[in-house]
Amino acid sequence: MIQVGDTLPDVTLMEYCETEGNGCSIGPNPVSVRAAAAGKTIALFAVPGAFTPTCSAQHVPGYLRRYDELRAAGIDEIWCVSVNDAFVMGAWARDQGTAGKVRMLADGSAEFARATGLTLDLTARGLGLRSNRYSMLVKDGVVRTLNVEAPGKFEVSDADTLLAQARELAATQG
Repeated sequence: MIQVGDTLPDVTLMEYCETEGNGCSIGPNPVSVRAAAAGKTIALFAVPGAFTPTCSAQHVPGYLRRYDELRAAGIDEIWCVSVNDAFVMGAWARDQGTAGKVRMLADGSAEFARATGLTLDLTARGLGLRSNRYSMLVKDGVVRTLNVEAPGKFEVSDADTLLAQARELAATQG
């Protein structure tokens, strides 16, 4: 499993864009994780699935509510990663109103989840291999904090926890 101090895996996620701009054409676009994280401080959170109850009612809305505070604490971008295809993530982004605040990144083949070692096998529930629920602060591609949830829990990967960690990180860097 990925640990604090490790570099994010060199994989490609997909992002669905509805409007053209900032190098993003309409439709699914590849996002190289390493290139996209270079030189930035990222608040990254991962969820088991788009449109699922906890993810839609609490996880994403929490990051939207704390967006301004996260930015003030030095976060350049907020990423939500899920083992769904880019079209589902695009629809979920519309539903949640994340445009311009949270990048909804699709890990359709669970490549990122497997590379981080943060998979969750929900085959018995008809969902297949998914991502565990977690959050991390990433600075220039290196994991600075990591908060992995116990199965079925939502206690440490929320926006409030990551915001406190971002503030602490910013304070220690002067």
